[in-house]
Amino acid sequence: MKAIKLLPLVLLFLVASCSSVRVTSDYDTSTDFSQYKTFAFYKKGIDKVELSDLDKRRILKAVEKELLAKGFTKSENPDVLVNIFTKSRQKVDVYNNSSMHFGWHPWYYGPNFGMHISKYTEGTLFIDLIDAEKKELAWQGIGSGGLTTSGNVTKKEERIKEFVAEIMSKYPPVID
Repeated sequence: MKAIKLLPLVLLFLVASCSSVRVTSDYDTSTDFSQYKTFAFYKKGIDKVELSDLDKRRILKAVEKELLAKGFTKSENPDVLVNIFTKSRQKVDVYNNSSMHFGWHPWYYGPNFGMHISKYTEGTLFIDLIDAEKKELAWQGIGSGGLTTSGNVTKKEERIKEFVAEIMSKYPPVID
């Protein structure tokens, strides 16, 4: 009975752990970020990203929206070039709550010693801002988290917007 009461808590934890985006950023400490006012996308780099064209457009649209909200304007002669890169990998999480009950598993039906297995895809999105004049990386934001694997386009778009918004919340950097 105790295991049944803990199940909703475990499921909530699993959903929360897959839905949050972990974000970090790095930057050149000698850069004056207040000088950057215009941007363009770095087509050569973006063309190399191994994503569907639809997902690339979704990411770029979300990045553009965030930069415009920060006061940037799109330009043919930009201060910064925006590049993206992605990675993904399969993750398996095993949780043990030390109680025994009977249940079904893909490999057998029988005693379950409190083991809960969760499989999901974790994606990482890198957003690079490259100083267009110096041709050097000025800022990089990285976001990692569980991806939506369902065929629901609306959920996919929302997840991409969430990733990009969380990453771009770290720009401009707060210099210590």
